[in-house]
Amino acid sequence: MATSSERILTTQLGSLPRSDALLAMLMQIEKGAEVDRAQFRRQAESDMIEVINRQAEAGIDIVGDGELPRIGFSFYVKDRMTGFGGVSKRGTVSDFAKFPGYAALKMAAVKATAGDDTELEESASLYAMPEAQQAVHYDHELSAAKEEMAIFSAALDASGDRQKFARTFVSAAGPGIISTTLLRNEAHPVYKDDREYVMALAAELKLEYEYIVSCGHDLQIDAPDLAMERQIMFYERPLSEFLARVELHIEALNLALADIPPEKVRLHVCYGNYDGPHIDDVELQEVLPLLYAANVGTLSIACANPRHQHDWKQFKKYPLPQHMTLMPGVIDVTTNTLEHPEVVADRICQFVEVIGDRERVIAACDCGFSTFAGYVMVPADVAWKKLEMLSTGARIASARLWG
Repeated sequence: MATSSERILTTQLGSLPRSDALLAMLMQIEKGAEVDRAQFRRQAESDMIEVINRQAEAGIDIVGDGELPRIGFSFYVKDRMTGFGGVSKRGTVSDFAKFPGYAALKMAAVKATAGDDTELEESASLYAMPEAQQAVHYDHELSAAKEEMAIFSAALDASGDRQKFARTFVSAAGPGIISTTLLRNEAHPVYKDDREYVMALAAELKLEYEYIVSCGHDLQIDAPDLAMERQIMFYERPLSEFLARVELHIEALNLALADIPPEKVRLHVCYGNYDGPHIDDVELQEVLPLLYAANVGTLSIACANPRHQHDWKQFKKYPLPQHMTLMPGVIDVTTNTLEHPEVVADRICQFVEVIGDRERVIAACDCGFSTFAGYVMVPADVAWKKLEMLSTGARIASARLWG
């Protein structure tokens, strides 16, 4: 992971705005319609050049490909692995049951985007999730992963000097979030229990992880399950059961990362990328000590949303391990209010103070800007301005910290 001895670096966390043309193609593909792959690749590359240039203009130091060729941050796995089919009975966050007015508001918004047949009661996603009906196997030819990395490489070259960026990264879904969204079929199980399933996923996803790193990028593991599942799968169940599942997911992740240097991996943890009450979010102090067991060099935590702006205090009680860098969220990606750069700087400096090392803090967003293609809370013009506020705030913080 890139660090700086001169200033606070900045990064975004995955999904970035897609053009209407690319979004239409992705939705056609998802519906099973024929799409000219050459045309799709050209459009994805055009979009990617745009988002790389926009990241540079916003002052982002560590850039990603925006997850542009993917239908969703984790959902894409179903298209790269065999064994999935049918519909998974995925639950949703407890906020929908506790706040019916909020549920109605979100249902109306999603149906306006995805159509009146969307069943928000069963899933907060725009798309039906499949389940593991057979043994899962990753495409050993890595066809889709290779296409995505080729598009990213071409877009980086077309955007100009790669050296203007401190690093590049590519995100990938962790085995835990796949196991809790693309559930195993329990009626006719191929895997005897969730442990066997999540370990099988880890063994297969290892191929993608290692390929991303071999292409010269840092690997970001998206693992909202390490916090979010407390208010979905483990809602009204003992906290101890959830924490045991977190330990299992980290064990599986470490299996998949066994041959990758920790300094090449950043682990992203959040509470679900949605603008809701978040009333049943797990407290950070409950999971933070467990996260330190992950074989990663950088930890990304959502800390900018109002429910978690106090979480910087937990690093006093549970100090960040010396081998880790912290990537705290200082920009909320679920609201259209632009954070003032002074607020961003204040948040960065709070984390530097509690970590005790200005070189081990990288300023970031809470999450990506479009978890699933077509699911947008913040429009593109506001998203890019938020990234500009992130960079401006980081410069203010750097001036305070370095003088």
